[in-house]
Amino acid sequence: MRKHLLPILLFWIPLFAPAQELEKQFQGMLDSVYRENPKALGILIHVEAPDQGLSWTAASGFAEKSASAPLRIDQPVLIASNTKPYVATAILRLVEEGVLQLNMSIGPLLTPETRDLLETDDYDLSSITIRHLLSHTSGIHDYVDDAYFDLVIARPKHQWGKEAQIQRSLDVGDPLWTPGHSFSYGDINYILLAEILETQTKEPFYAAMRRLLKLKALGLKNTWFETLEPRPEGLAAFAHQYARNFQWDSYELNPSWDLYGGGGLAATVKDGALFFQHLFEGHIVKDAELLRTMSEYVLPSETSKYCLGVYHFDFGYPLYYHGGWWGTDVNYSPETNASIAVYTLVKEQRGVVNPFLGKEIQRLLSEALNE
Repeated sequence: MRKHLLPILLFWIPLFAPAQELEKQFQGMLDSVYRENPKALGILIHVEAPDQGLSWTAASGFAEKSASAPLRIDQPVLIASNTKPYVATAILRLVEEGVLQLNMSIGPLLTPETRDLLETDDYDLSSITIRHLLSHTSGIHDYVDDAYFDLVIARPKHQWGKEAQIQRSLDVGDPLWTPGHSFSYGDINYILLAEILETQTKEPFYAAMRRLLKLKALGLKNTWFETLEPRPEGLAAFAHQYARNFQWDSYELNPSWDLYGGGGLAATVKDGALFFQHLFEGHIVKDAELLRTMSEYVLPSETSKYCLGVYHFDFGYPLYYHGGWWGTDVNYSPETNASIAVYTLVKEQRGVVNPFLGKEIQRLLSEALNE
């Protein structure tokens, strides 16, 4: 038996050694970043790089501000606007199935109630398309502004409904411009996309998404819409997420303020990276041309880097990316065929921690592939 095992082990050692070396470098980088930014409280990271035999998860710091509980790699968080790539992908799946078209007008796809509200506020729904919603070029005024945050602060336990959020979009501002003219990021676009999922599938949007995204088949068992779906069995407790400028703790807020498609998903950091990996490897949207459309610019790149549910940045290599309000960031590099998710528990530290780790690790992966 040993004579047969020895050559097999020797064969695999060269393949594992580079991955192990990279993991040591990643861990050293994470430790260094945390030492320099202890106000981040806790950092979660997952690197999924199948071409290099690497699937690595790590955590540094603590799960809540009393610093009594070390952060665990299996603790989920609210991923906020990182929900949008999931909604966009579900819409593309309906396009792939022939149910929708990207240039289809949204008027007939909405509920009569939503359609009446928007038309009463002078929106020409015949000129707004699914592509406009996906790319935030619809010209629909968003409901999220400073006053909205004030309302959430004043009533942290208030149960928001998507109807109230749509109504607020109409109350706080008029149409911004002719659809397709410019870019303005707005959760309202994705609330309407979630509604379209419901009208076209006759299912709650979260149930339709779970089916269309093949979450069960892909093993993404730790991804769900908090309060709308049952919590996965055996999952660790949420890590606390903080927005110190607002004096917010995610545990103290009713998640309905950011729940109905613009945000709402909860996930572990590993699930977050794996979703991007499965998506861009073609395991969810099988039509390669349609999948390419997701990362193609809708407006000139100097005007908007946002495509259809993801940003497309050029750092000398393409990087597909999305971020979430609470401090969650995920990117995928087609050059390395690797996805990296970085979740920082204190929102205000996100800009220091997440971009550095995400880009530097992609750089190390690229260098390792080109050696």
